[in-house]
Amino acid sequence: MPDIAAVKTALADQRIETPSWGYGNSGTRFKVFAQAGVPRTPYEKLQDAAKVHEFTGVAPKVSLHIPWDQVDDYAALGAYAKERGLELGAINSNTFQDDDYKLGSVCHPDAKVRRKAVGHLLRCVDIMDETGSTDLKFWFADGTNYPGQDDIVARQDRLAEALAEVYERLGENQRILLEYKFFEPAFYTTDVPDWGTAYAHCLKLGSKAQVVVDTGHHAPGTNIEFIVALLLREGKLGGFDFNSRFYADDDLMVGSADPFQLFRIMHEVTKNGGLKAETNVAFMLDQCHNIEAKIPAVIRSVMNVQESTAKALLVDMDRLAAAQRDGDVLGANEALMDAYNTDVRPLLRELREEKGLAPDPIAAYRASGWQERIVADRVGGDQAGWGA
Repeated sequence: MPDIAAVKTALADQRIETPSWGYGNSGTRFKVFAQAGVPRTPYEKLQDAAKVHEFTGVAPKVSLHIPWDQVDDYAALGAYAKERGLELGAINSNTFQDDDYKLGSVCHPDAKVRRKAVGHLLRCVDIMDETGSTDLKFWFADGTNYPGQDDIVARQDRLAEALAEVYERLGENQRILLEYKFFEPAFYTTDVPDWGTAYAHCLKLGSKAQVVVDTGHHAPGTNIEFIVALLLREGKLGGFDFNSRFYADDDLMVGSADPFQLFRIMHEVTKNGGLKAETNVAFMLDQCHNIEAKIPAVIRSVMNVQESTAKALLVDMDRLAAAQRDGDVLGANEALMDAYNTDVRPLLRELREEKGLAPDPIAAYRASGWQERIVADRVGGDQAGWGA
């Protein structure tokens, strides 16, 4: 049977990174929905992120997105975060919201456009130096819409060249996290469409390049936990962009559409050492809270990851291994299902109270008055958003 004390220790040590853009306005391809009290500056985003950490106790890092979080003094932004018990996490590049990138960024047929894109990526490394961030995250929207539009192999060569230049610029403790997505916005070919392509490029670059698994970036029916297990085995799983989906890249709250999938993923993570500090897997949310209130949605998402992790840690591994050795198909499945069907909420409430936190983070947030305060105070100015 699992050691409950060890389970609690693992849960207490877990860290979940929240995205700065999760606190801003977002929407569908048709409409961005504004909400009262939404941050207007990166500093106000950090204020909200601090509330998530205050009530969950496991969300001390905040990812930045450049240029959405552009400021004049990144060291000052980092100091502001530190004053609120936070630190700045991954720096996310943006090579998809510029007119020059209509035909791609680092894979564009025009060398001048590629140079512009690489210049942005190198600037992101500068920002890492200024903030103390160790992770540089790439997602490229590059691809083609029509057969014959561009040379598939030539585009891979351009991608490899750009990645190599940025890789050489990295500091000793910095790394590249390369994300993939099987389609959209390009529909014929996508230049980094799957984990295999991302893995191949990272393998060629070296030890400071790893793959990011976005749980919404796969074709229906894809066995994401297999990908996670394989990348962990190869030491190439750099992190997650947690969200959930019904159809494509829906960016719903993690665990909301398919909590069993999240459990299966976390089972592979926990049993293959993915929670250990030395494995250095970044657990980050990447979601758009379009119709729900921002801060409670982020808190709920953090709790969803905690609950799936707790269930994964409760799998009786001795029982599971014995059933697997004996070829007991039903017994092995039952060992997993017993853990999945366990109500872990009392365990997590107990853990929070032991850490001096409120047992129900969402109720505590609602009672704090923060939502009413920001609605009253954040009047005027331009609300933050992802610009769709």
